[in-house]
Amino acid sequence: MTNHSEPADPIDEPPVTLRMPAELADALPYLLGFRPENSIVLIALHGPHGRFGGRVRLGIPERQEDWPAVAEQLAQCLVSGCERREARPDGVVAYLCQEPGGSAGDASGLSGRQVMERLRPLAQTLRTACGSLDVPVLEAVCISEGRFWTYCCPDQRCCPADGTPLPPAGTSVMAAATAYAGRQVGPDQGKLRARLAPWRTAAVAAQERALHAAAVALVPRILDEGGHDQVAEDTLDLARRLMARLAAAPPRPDPLEADLQDDELLAHDEAAAVILGLQDRTTRDRAAEWMEGTEAKSALRLWRALARRCVGPFHEHAAAPLTLAGWVAWSLGDLIEGQEALTMALIADPHYTFALLLHPVCSADDDPEPIRRILRGERTRREPHVSPAENRDGEEVSELLGGVDHLSSTTPSPTPAPASTGSGVDVGAGAGARAGAEARTDAGVGSTSPSHRRRVRSTARATRPSGAAGTAPRNRRPAVRRGTRNGR
Repeated sequence: MTNHSEPADPIDEPPVTLRMPAELADALPYLLGFRPENSIVLIALHGPHGRFGGRVRLGIPERQEDWPAVAEQLAQCLVSGCERREARPDGVVAYLCQEPGGSAGDASGLSGRQVMERLRPLAQTLRTACGSLDVPVLEAVCISEGRFWTYCCPDQRCCPADGTPLPPAGTSVMAAATAYAGRQVGPDQGKLRARLAPWRTAAVAAQERALHAAAVALVPRILDEGGHDQVAEDTLDLARRLMARLAAAPPRPDPLEADLQDDELLAHDEAAAVILGLQDRTTRDRAAEWMEGTEAKSALRLWRALARRCVGPFHEHAAAPLTLAGWVAWSLGDLIEGQEALTMALIADPHYTFALLLHPVCSADDDPEPIRRILRGERTRREPHVSPAENRDGEEVSELLGGVDHLSSTTPSPTPAPASTGSGVDVGAGAGARAGAEARTDAGVGSTSPSHRRRVRSTARATRPSGAAGTAPRNRRPAVRRGTRNGR
């Protein structure tokens, strides 16, 4: 089988031909821009030469009973996305990527070959799901422990039962073509997740106390019509001040050092106040407008830092900052971080409407500009210095970003959400670093989640942990008083 990648410039970059399963397995990180972990990847093929087209990726569900629904969802997403952007695919290449112990499910402690055998029913389910749409799976590859297996070839003379070693990194034709084009494979998923995963350090206890205190103070006001608007304004004003503080400290080149620096610039009670405030849909929608230019870069740093602080029983609250991080990263052109953050948001809360709306269009690599136009228009309605030509009705924004108020009693219908993409990696110790052997493994596809109203109210009723003092200890910066405003 011959497959061709899509060059950015067909004159300067001639197509790369991939003929063997080994070449297909080696090409995956260059096609995606990163090395996937614990993932299902489907890539469309077009035309008689099998030119690569659209692609979709999702975490491998830990529960095998979830595999059929996920396979159908992925196949439909790939085909509909290709039809919308180009044409119906003529075939599909399927990849299953999982390391032994790469999830909290049955893969723990298995060898690469055993992982491959465990995932064989999933490969067949994917072939069936694609076949039901009249799109055949022409190759299905499992990658584990630096080796690959093909599910489509039973001949052990060319496809041995123990798998075939992947070629050394950077030595293949695809690697050479990628380097020649001036591109590079980005960080693996573990490093991306580590920037967004909850803390696992001694600072967790102080942050959890601050979150409990903020919940007791803010949730009744958010749910009260009389206090809701003021909490929203206070939350956004505080977020703006934190963004300005981050902008005044240029990020360090190393991602770990950059995140540690950002963590040290936020006090526990400041972070807690913004996290709780963002649980309100209208507040979150306004925060989503910080999506362009230098403002967006500071916002992305803030959303990452807040996601890392959603610790302990507040892990579901991470859905809001994770979705905002995914949206802003995508808007800034970082599709990989955008997809990963949105996936993690749906792990935190499988019913989070904003993430459910953004995840499929971001995964399909659609243009975020239509969403940006609507958000610009809503901002223009409140801030006249923004071009009035973009003005849109506020209800349209509400519908686009998830019309369900996540502090109301309404809960969206269950929708399959991305499965856990594996546990994160450690990035060091310190006041804000994540530490420990592994980050937690999250719920898989189809896991249920209480509505935000139940979550917030139960948090507000919770007894403050022993020793809690209303606000957490300051970590280098004094807290901003709730009553102060910055004039914006």
